[in-house]
Amino acid sequence: MSPPRSLARLQFHAGFTLDDAVGVVDYYARLGVSHLYASPILRARAGSTHGYDVVDCHQVNPEIGGEDALRRLVAALRERGMGLIVDIVPNHMGIGPENAWWTDVLRHGRESRYAQYFDIDWQSPDPLLRGRLLLPVLGAGYDATLREGHLHLVRRRGEWALRLYDDHLPLSPASVRDLGDDAEARHDPSTDEGRARLHELIERQHYRLAFWKLASDMVNYRRFFDVNELAGLRIERHVVFEDTHATIFRLYAEGLIDGVRCDHVDGLADPRGYCRRLRHRLERLRTRRPPGAPRDAAYLVVEKILAEDEPLRTDWRVDGTTGYEFMDQVSAVLHDEAGESVLTGLWRDVTGDAADFATQAVRARRQILVDSFESELDRTARALFVAARADVASRDVSLAGIRRVLVELLVHFPVYRTYAGGMGRDAFDEAIFSRAVEGALRTVRGEDADLLHLVAGWLGGEPLRALPPGPARRARARAIAVFQQATSPVAAKAVEDTAGYRYGRLLSRNEVGVDAARLALSTDAFHARCAERASTFPHTLLTTATHDHKRGEDLRARLAVLSEMAGRWTAAVDRWRERHAPFRQRAEGRLAPSAADELMLYQMLVGAWPLDLTPADEEGLERFASRVAAWQRKALREAKRWTRWTSPNEPYEDACEDFLRAMLSGEAATELYAFAQYLAAPGAANGLAQTVLRLTTPGVPDLYQGSDDWDFSLVDPDNRRPVDFTRRSASLAQDRPLADAVVTWRDGSVKQGVIRALLCLRKTHPELFARGDYRPLAAVGPASGRVLAFVREHRGRKLLVAVGRHLAPWLAGEAAPTVPAARWAGTTLELPEGEWRAVLAGGRLDGGRVDVARVFDGLTVGVWVSG
Repeated sequence: MSPPRSLARLQFHAGFTLDDAVGVVDYYARLGVSHLYASPILRARAGSTHGYDVVDCHQVNPEIGGEDALRRLVAALRERGMGLIVDIVPNHMGIGPENAWWTDVLRHGRESRYAQYFDIDWQSPDPLLRGRLLLPVLGAGYDATLREGHLHLVRRRGEWALRLYDDHLPLSPASVRDLGDDAEARHDPSTDEGRARLHELIERQHYRLAFWKLASDMVNYRRFFDVNELAGLRIERHVVFEDTHATIFRLYAEGLIDGVRCDHVDGLADPRGYCRRLRHRLERLRTRRPPGAPRDAAYLVVEKILAEDEPLRTDWRVDGTTGYEFMDQVSAVLHDEAGESVLTGLWRDVTGDAADFATQAVRARRQILVDSFESELDRTARALFVAARADVASRDVSLAGIRRVLVELLVHFPVYRTYAGGMGRDAFDEAIFSRAVEGALRTVRGEDADLLHLVAGWLGGEPLRALPPGPARRARARAIAVFQQATSPVAAKAVEDTAGYRYGRLLSRNEVGVDAARLALSTDAFHARCAERASTFPHTLLTTATHDHKRGEDLRARLAVLSEMAGRWTAAVDRWRERHAPFRQRAEGRLAPSAADELMLYQMLVGAWPLDLTPADEEGLERFASRVAAWQRKALREAKRWTRWTSPNEPYEDACEDFLRAMLSGEAATELYAFAQYLAAPGAANGLAQTVLRLTTPGVPDLYQGSDDWDFSLVDPDNRRPVDFTRRSASLAQDRPLADAVVTWRDGSVKQGVIRALLCLRKTHPELFARGDYRPLAAVGPASGRVLAFVREHRGRKLLVAVGRHLAPWLAGEAAPTVPAARWAGTTLELPEGEWRAVLAGGRLDGGRVDVARVFDGLTVGVWVSG
C-alpha cells in the first residue's frame, strides 16, 4: 500500500465526523480510491471547521469523534484494503484558553516550561513589552476597555483569573498571592480606586493586553501569516518536535495511519531538517506496526508552493508536494496563448491600469509589509542588526539602514523562501538572491546599495561554517532563520491574497501556487514537467482542487475557454458594461463596483453558473446570488483597495452586492445564462481533460471531497460545503456506460465514470502508474494542436492517454462535450505496436498509425492499455 494509488480528501469538523466518514468508505472503495486523506484530526479550537488551529497535540479531536471513532474508521478502511493519510500542522497552534501550553506561558511567562515551545521574542525594544507577551485581544484601546468594565478580577474554579469579555486569562501566582476575600470588590473597575488597583494587577502579569488592530505593529510572537489566533511553534527544538508529534507517532506505530501531509512547511526554521527528522522517526516506528498494517515506508508529502522551475529538494526525504504545481501546469496547458494579448488589452482598457501582474505583486508586497507585517519586519531587522553588531567590521551599520534595505529585498523576493544552512545558499537560492538584489537596487536609496549587498551576503551568501564559533555565527544563523521564515507569509498574503484579487485578466489563472502572469503552457513544456516528475518525485501528490482553492476545478476549466474566444468575451463585456451602468451606485465618493471589480464579477458569474440553473428559477438564483455575494465581499476585502478586513467599507461592499443582485434579475440574468451555456460544453471537455491528466500522469492523484462531480465551488467556505454522498453513491451504482453518461453530462455522471474507470485501472495495474516511464506522443495532421497525448510503460505494460484541448471552436454552444469524428479527419497518432484495449469506451486498436477520432471514440478523452 505504499505509495498510495490515490487519495480522497475529506474535511472533518463537528458537522462531518470520523463516524460520518465510515459511512462513505464503501463509496470510495467502489470508486477505486486506495486511501482517505484527512484534514487535521488532533483537538482543535471548539467549533473549528478546518482543524488547523490545534490546541491539544495529545488528543484526537472529540468534536470529530475522538480516537474511538478514528479506530472505527480505520477498521472500515482495512476491511476494504484501504489506508489513511492525515494532515499535520507542525508550524503553529491555536491559542487561547483551550490551549494548556499557551495558558501556562501566560501564567508563568518566561519561566513556563512551554515558553520555548512558542516562537516568542522576549527582548522587545519596547520597555512595556520587554519580558512580556503581547496579547492583541481587546476590542478597543486598553484604557477604554478598562473604563467600560470589560475587565474584571474573578474567582474561577478556585483560582483568581482576569475575565475579559467572555474569556478568562490566568494570573501569575506572585501577583495574586496576597489577594484576600474582598479582592473582587477592591478591584472593581467601576470605581477610580478599583480601576487603578485592577490596572496595577494587570501590569504585573507576564502579558500585555492591547487593541487587536495593533497586532501587526507590535505582536512579539510569530504568527501563521497575520492570524493572531495562530502562534508559531519552535518545532526545530527536539522537545517541541517530540511533544507535538507524540500522538501522530503513536497512531502510526499502532497502524492507524499510513502517512502524513505536512502543512505550511515553509513556516519552519529548517524545513529540510524537519522533514529528514520526521522521516527518520517514522522509519524507526515501522517495525512496531501490527499485523494487517502496511510495513512499507510512510507516505510523506509537504505543502510547498514552488515557483516556475523551482525544484523541490531531493534531500528532504519526502515523497513530494501536495500538488499545487500540477494544478498550475494542467490548467495552463488548457489555456490558449493566442488569447493573451486580447485579454490583457481588455483588462487595461476597462480598468485603466497598465500594470502587469508582477508589478501588482510588488505593489502588494510593499503594502502588506506596512499593513500586516510591521512586527515581523521589525523582528527580522533587529535580528540582522544583532548580527551586524556581533562583527567589528559591521558595527557601524544602523538599524534604520538595515530596515530600509530589508524592505526592498522582501518587496522584490521572487519565491516563497530560500533554504540557506550551514553551507550557505545552494545554486538555486543564489540565483534567487541575485534576482531579489537586482530588483531592490532599482528602488533602494543609492546610499544603501552597499548595505544591500552586505545584508544579502549575511543571509546565506557566506557559509556559516566559514565563521568562527561564537556570538557572530549564532547571530548570523538566527538572522537567516528569521528572514527565511518571514518571506513566505509576505509572499502568500501579497501574491495570493492581494495581487490575485486585484489583477483580473483571467481569474482561472489566479490560484494558489499559480503565477497569474503566465496565461498558458505549451504541450511540450507540459510533457517536460511530467517527465521530470517521473524521474524525481514519481509519487508526489497531484491535485486540481483543495480546501484552499480560490475557484473550483471545473469553474477554472470553464473560464479557460475565454482564452480561446477572447474577442467574443471582449464584445460581451463591452456590451454589459454599457447596459449595466445604471446599476452602479456611488458609495463613499466612488462608483461601485469599480471597473476592475465589475470585470472580475462577470467572470465569476459565467464561470460558476450552475449547470441546472435557469433564469426562471428564482429560488436557485437567490442561492447562487448569496454564494457569489459571499465570494465578492471576501474578494473585495482581500484586494485591500476600497475595503479591507481590518476596516470594512460596508457602503461600498453593499453597493457591489446590489449590483450583483441586479445582474441576476431580468434581461441581465438571461444574457449571463446564455453566455454561461455557450461556455458549458467546451468547459466540460476541459474538465474531463484535467481529470484524466490528474489520474494518469506521474504522481498520486488527490480527489478533493465533492470533486467527483462537477466542481463550480468558490473560495472557502463555499468549497467546504457538505457533500451529497447519497446522490453520488446512487449515481455510481447505476454503472452507466460513458457513451450514455456523456449525453446527460450535466448530471456529473460522466466525470464520475471517468474517475472510477481510471482509479480502477490504477488498482489493476499499480506498477504501471507508480513506476511507468513517460513519453510524449505527437499527433500529426490539421487538428494536431488540439491533442495532448503520451504513453507510459512498465515491463511491457503500456498506457496510452490522449485528451482534447482548445476545443471551443467546435464545442461552444453545443449540447454536449462530444466532437464528431469528421472534425478529426486527417489527424493521427502513431501508437506503439501491440493490441490496445479501450478503458473509457468499448473496442480495440492495433498499434501503428491510428486516426485520433478512433482514439477518442466519441469522447474528448481517450485512455487505452496494452500488454
